[in-house]
Amino acid sequence: MRDSNLPLFARQPPCKVLTFPLVNRIGKIRDVASKSLAKITDHHADVYRKQVTEALLRQFDRLGIPEDEQDEQLGAFWHAVQNEMMRQCGRVPGSGESV
Repeated sequence: MRDSNLPLFARQPPCKVLTFPLVNRIGKIRDVASKSLAKITDHHADVYRKQVTEALLRQFDRLGIPEDEQDEQLGAFWHAVQNEMMRQCGRVPGSGESV
């Protein structure tokens, strides 16, 4: 007689969702950078960036990403967007000089 209620089969290990890091989503970074640069005023650019941030936070919440990891990913993402904006404007990030 076989016992199908063995503890090994009942165990459900905790799972962790691993997301593809935002900082590696080059297409998204380039798109957000170019749209930010295309905004007519700083106010419009700020509103756009706030909309992007809120959408990313909703996505993280749906995936169950912890808040500290959300903050880390958002910070790295916006840093990459800023570097991409400088690249698109012809400035090399970190050098302070024009190309």
